[in-house]
Amino acid sequence: MSRLTAYLHPKCSTCEKARQWLRKRHRAFEEKDIRATPPSLAELRTMLAALGGKRGGLFNTSGLEYRGQGLAARLPGLSDPEALALLAGSGMLVKRPFVLGPGVALVGFDEKAWAAALAQA
Repeated sequence: MSRLTAYLHPKCSTCEKARQWLRKRHRAFEEKDIRATPPSLAELRTMLAALGGKRGGLFNTSGLEYRGQGLAARLPGLSDPEALALLAGSGMLVKRPFVLGPGVALVGFDEKAWAAALAQA
């Protein structure tokens, strides 16, 4: 079984559901507080590739920071490196949970998608 890295927010109910889901299935994972330790640029690039280049799927669009920075209007004008630098600089901009491991790249929590992805890993 491969080890996962899960970027989670301690007060996020969706992250708690994901945490419990992983534990219930006895999946080993290293938990990182997404606020204190955002995903690295390399990890963000990996996730972007897994999302087929759709960088909007990386952003926590319902977050206060996203709205406060006016990113809905700004994001289309940013290059991929600029957008990824924003995400790497602030974990609160990153959609969560954000989970990576060998052959696994998951963002957001969808039980069916997680079950399918982790059955392959």
